[in-house]
Amino acid sequence: MTRPIHCQLIAVLVFLGSTAQAVETQRYYVSIQGNDRWSGKLPEPSADGRNGPLATLSRAQEAVRADKKSGLKQPVEVIIGEGTYRLAEPLVFGPQDSGTESTPITWQAKGKAILSGGRTITGWRETTLNGKTVWAADIPEVKNGQWYVHQLFVNGQRRHRPRLPKQGSYRFTGSPQFKKGAPYNQGYDQVNFEPGHIRDWRNLSDVEVVALHFWVSPRLQIAKVDETANLVTFTAKTKRRLTNSFDESKFARYYVDNVREALTEPGEWYLDRAEGTLYYLPMPGETIAGTTVIAPHLPELLRVAGQPGEGNQVQYLTFRGLTFEHAEWYSTKENVADGQASIAVPGAVYLTHALHCTIRECVVRHVSNYGVEVAAGCHGITIENNVVTDLGAGGIRVGHKTNRTRVANNEISNGGHIFHNAVGVWIGQSNENTVAHNSIHHFFYTGVSVGWIWGYAPSMSARNVIEFNHIHHIGQGLLSDMAGVYTLGISPGTCVRNNLIHDIEADEYGGWGLYTDEGSSEIVMENNVVYRTTHGGFHQHYGKDNVIRNNILAFAKHAQVARTKEEEHNSFTFERNIVYFDTGSLLGGKWKNDRFKMDNNVYWRVNAQPFDFAGTTLEAWRQRGHDRNSIVADPLFVDPSKDDYSLKPASPADKIGFLPINLSGVGRVK
Repeated sequence: MTRPIHCQLIAVLVFLGSTAQAVETQRYYVSIQGNDRWSGKLPEPSADGRNGPLATLSRAQEAVRADKKSGLKQPVEVIIGEGTYRLAEPLVFGPQDSGTESTPITWQAKGKAILSGGRTITGWRETTLNGKTVWAADIPEVKNGQWYVHQLFVNGQRRHRPRLPKQGSYRFTGSPQFKKGAPYNQGYDQVNFEPGHIRDWRNLSDVEVVALHFWVSPRLQIAKVDETANLVTFTAKTKRRLTNSFDESKFARYYVDNVREALTEPGEWYLDRAEGTLYYLPMPGETIAGTTVIAPHLPELLRVAGQPGEGNQVQYLTFRGLTFEHAEWYSTKENVADGQASIAVPGAVYLTHALHCTIRECVVRHVSNYGVEVAAGCHGITIENNVVTDLGAGGIRVGHKTNRTRVANNEISNGGHIFHNAVGVWIGQSNENTVAHNSIHHFFYTGVSVGWIWGYAPSMSARNVIEFNHIHHIGQGLLSDMAGVYTLGISPGTCVRNNLIHDIEADEYGGWGLYTDEGSSEIVMENNVVYRTTHGGFHQHYGKDNVIRNNILAFAKHAQVARTKEEEHNSFTFERNIVYFDTGSLLGGKWKNDRFKMDNNVYWRVNAQPFDFAGTTLEAWRQRGHDRNSIVADPLFVDPSKDDYSLKPASPADKIGFLPINLSGVGRVK
């Protein structure tokens, strides 16, 4: 017998209600007003003071593990109340902390919950140093060799150690180890300087010379200084000769960091390790009573660490709304941190052998490291809606032997304060990753780097998608050989599309918007808008069968499109692009062997100024088989002086099949 419809509906509602009850979330609460002897199942202390939230994350972790042992059948949330939680050691989550697809575990902030690896410096007194009234605080752990502070944060702002020169840089004058014609990657540990630029200062072994050359910035600790010969000897050799670039005639720029005698400007600080005393020259208006000074103590804040093998990984953990701050990793006398992209610097938040874990709506800031690192053995990691800023190194690292990481909708900014050659988002030998809708800006090297194998060797990098990112103010004139988006190696299926890239500024060479470096192959770069670069909207060092199409490349200073190495295969196809410029040349580098394809483009130099095609006329260029259907005409941008590159009606770009690029969804979507 068929039941009435209303009875069927009631049955369905009863079923849904029972289902909802079956998956009701188990919650634990942590509060700075909590007590680890309580159950943690109440958000506030009970009226009788006998129950309430827990006090520490480690105790909450124990409670969740106990739930798992008893047979966890529902999702778990650990709600962390507002306040600052000082970490004595990094938070470590292993396989025993895993959730499952149906019973995920979330560690979530309620309000502003800060997990800090720093310590508050107290006991300040006024004294005099270098003729200035400064604050001083004694730190016994420093004096006995247990702690060395490299970063300081005053009222939430990064402060810097005293350096020389105060602005800009010096330049080395030579080296006794220089040999004309020697390979560029034979490093030095001795170099000459202008008289007086480096001296036999107090605590000389704590002084660092930071070289700015090629695409790196090694931090060189001093072994000795000969002021008579104007010669400094370092504790380790650099990986590359200390010239500014491949030009042998120009030696590298540098500055000298952490000089006690240079503590003269408000906001500077100096740690005298021998004394065990920290000195700070306050900013105008700062008082000892009204100032909070924090120094990082931990090299890492969060570690999600599984092991290889089925069942040994960490799975289905989410960290949401938490603020991670005050971490410090530093180079050593032997490791001068001059690997490309500051590759030696780890993440303050670190995941390895983790599956389907998520970092969402978190803040990572005030660290010397990369913000977040996804290391070997990870799969299906999501890093979304975070703010990663005020970084000693780079933003987010996705390492070798990982796949399917999603880096989306993040603010990744203001990096490279200590390790200048770090990257906004770095992806190594990894595949099927997505970097989308991020705002990436104010780094001294590259915005997004993908690949990490040089030449045509087999590569694990494939099918990575870099899309809808706003990448700007990269390089800032400090280093060379960088880009908004930089690729390496064979990478079939990789696509760089719909990105807005601008204000890329290199020192001597290589401030490019899109850069296919050594061996970059089978990559598509399309629908990107690139403007205000020092050396080119697009540059290919060498590679094979890349496709560069439907991009706008505008206002590069030196050359708009560049090609460095000639090979016998097809370098790239360059089609349906608009190239618009007012200075420099259209084409830079080597274009003689014709192993490239260029057609259906619009080229225009402002005010109809003449230009050539790699030293030849357009007619001669076409006879060689290039740009036979391209147009030299004003593309009719709406207002390029105000960075509006949308097209007016009747643009000649219509004739070559150019498709308008909609930038309304570019960058972080709040």
